[in-house]
Amino acid sequence: MAIVALHRDRLDVDDRTVAYFARLIAGDERDRAARFRFDRDRRRFIVRRGRLRSLLAEHVGAAPETLAFMVGPFGKPMLAGGPCFSTSHSGERMIVAIAEVELGCDIERVDETADWRPLAESVFAAGECAALRRLSGAAGRQAFFDCWARKEAFVKALGKGLSHPLDAFHVSVGRDAALLAGGEGWAIAAASPEPGYAGAVVAQDDGLPLEIRWVDRPDQARAIRSDLNNRMISTSTGRATSSASAA
Repeated sequence: MAIVALHRDRLDVDDRTVAYFARLIAGDERDRAARFRFDRDRRRFIVRRGRLRSLLAEHVGAAPETLAFMVGPFGKPMLAGGPCFSTSHSGERMIVAIAEVELGCDIERVDETADWRPLAESVFAAGECAALRRLSGAAGRQAFFDCWARKEAFVKALGKGLSHPLDAFHVSVGRDAALLAGGEGWAIAAASPEPGYAGAVVAQDDGLPLEIRWVDRPDQARAIRSDLNNRMISTSTGRATSSASAA
């Protein structure tokens, strides 16, 4: 069973907090922040990057400002030596998912003004579109954003982003999250940070239920870090033993 530690936070923080996170991020991140035209977007970026560094630093026992990130061929960020992680933000909310296996997460603020039906018809799989056509009003809108978050989380887990067509796989549109086709080897769970949002986490599937643990207090974080670290050590030891046996 994959355990995913899921942290949630707000981006609308005070000036002192923004200044603190600005000291943690790297020079290239500060350069990216400076290129934002609007102060709100610049502040949000600094908070997202600083919060991510703080959370990952706690897991690996390092100073946040010393962490070095890499990117995969399609731009998926990675931390050398693990753990695996994924981030998402929408509106003034952000989440960070951390696990011992590859994963992706996504949240979407439910936009009450969005004309969502044409978008669904243009990018979703046929089965998803058919299911959405049977829904109307608030239920249809929520189902669309649930579907969108599940699909985004899946392509982020793959590490291919939107280069992987959204109609190449089929997810559920109901309350319960499921990968119905094209998602073999992966597990999915709903993960909304609060009412008014849709959210999902996708992680590599070991055949057992995906366990989502929301982290809201320091003691919860410590317990989950211990579980994740033990699993990472156990996995590494098991791989080493298998390699030795094969040799």
